[in-house]
Amino acid sequence: MTDLAFEKELTVEKTTIPGLLILSLPVHGDNRGWFKENWQNAKMNALGLPEFGPVQNNISFNAKRGVTRGIHAEPWDKYISVGYGRIFGAWVDLREGDSFGTVFTAEIDPSKAIFVPRGVGNSFQALDDNTVYTYLVNDHWTQEAQSLYAALNLADKTVAIDWPIPLAQAELSDKDKLNPSLADVKPMQPKKTLIVGAYGQLGRALQVEFPDAECVDRDTLDISDSSVLTARNWRDYGLILNAAAYTAVDLAETPEGRREAWQANVQAVQNLVHIAARNNITLVHVSSDYVFDGTSVPHTEDESFSPLSVYGQTKAAGDALVGTVPRHYLLRTSWVVGDGKNFVLTMKGLAEKGVKPSVVNDQIGRLTFASELARGIKHLVTTESPYGTYNLTGDGESVSWADIAAKVYELTGHDPKDVTGVSTEEYYAGKTGIAPRPLQSALDLTKIKSTGFEPRPWEGVLVEYLKRHE
Repeated sequence: MTDLAFEKELTVEKTTIPGLLILSLPVHGDNRGWFKENWQNAKMNALGLPEFGPVQNNISFNAKRGVTRGIHAEPWDKYISVGYGRIFGAWVDLREGDSFGTVFTAEIDPSKAIFVPRGVGNSFQALDDNTVYTYLVNDHWTQEAQSLYAALNLADKTVAIDWPIPLAQAELSDKDKLNPSLADVKPMQPKKTLIVGAYGQLGRALQVEFPDAECVDRDTLDISDSSVLTARNWRDYGLILNAAAYTAVDLAETPEGRREAWQANVQAVQNLVHIAARNNITLVHVSSDYVFDGTSVPHTEDESFSPLSVYGQTKAAGDALVGTVPRHYLLRTSWVVGDGKNFVLTMKGLAEKGVKPSVVNDQIGRLTFASELARGIKHLVTTESPYGTYNLTGDGESVSWADIAAKVYELTGHDPKDVTGVSTEEYYAGKTGIAPRPLQSALDLTKIKSTGFEPRPWEGVLVEYLKRHE
């Protein structure tokens, strides 16, 4: 085995294959031998290695120089390093997409390591006798998982790997000799996306942005039941979009509604959090301005919880749970409008019937159209923006519900003066079972804009929305 270069700095570098990372490892040695930190999660994460959650450690011993293995692409991530000897490694992207067929090669000794993402084919040729390499994987082998493998022939002329030891002189398994050429390889499909609550206002908008997603509702997958924890092979999923929630604000104040709100907004979220954290899934969860008491203007992402209602309490509890998931996007929004029953269509219907409604004028915020919320979620996911909490509403001026109602009347050809503004106290006078509402619902949008996403002003989207619903 060649001498090692001692005392190098730890580095993590990108390669020509997306997600394939090569690491330079500090090795400390003296007359007794050497020592290294083979995998150090915190340091490597800080330099760009993803939090991939290994669950198994394997060791491969190669008795003779020239032993060659691969090219295999498995449905999990691998972190590979050498314990003794040297290997020539060749990696080929076998994932569906523009980088399919891209090749990267490197010589690996104990001072280097490689992170191989799911779907990238890996292969090794031992350059020394008694070569040992070790690898961490983030899923357990199963017969079902094996059916998802992709494999490529080591001698494929399309990728044309320049093996240091000609394959005719190398040790290969009979199985590897029969692997297909690149033209016959079925690309590995990306991990699945799941939309929970797929048929509500936001869920339908998410289906437009994520057309290949698997869609479920409570009838097909009850996420509040503990059986959901084993209802899927969750390692096959990369993204869960949670658009499900209990939103009957006033009913949540009743004994039955309180139980249902906690079941849907907390118990169900706890199950999703468990699934996402355990399987390295990105969880997207949508929350509400109701986690605040409405006394700050505007609300920022780091404001402390101060819910006024049972509904707000359950959403705050759900937020706290989601915040424990390593890969999460928590979207706080307000006044959502999409396809289905909502305030805008209610006002439009009243206008057409000649009704002159009284609408509260001291609750201030902005409309958020479901299409814009879904577009923002797609932006965060596809740009791999930093995980965390983001406010996302329509941009533009903060106004009252009465102002929005008047605007709907105006845009539908009716007199906006038909709308009378009243205070929240006046509107609910004499009514029972009413949940308290935050008076200030405007959310600060600075953070999400810093990712490159520009929420559209709500008034312009309202015009388009009403035209679609003429």
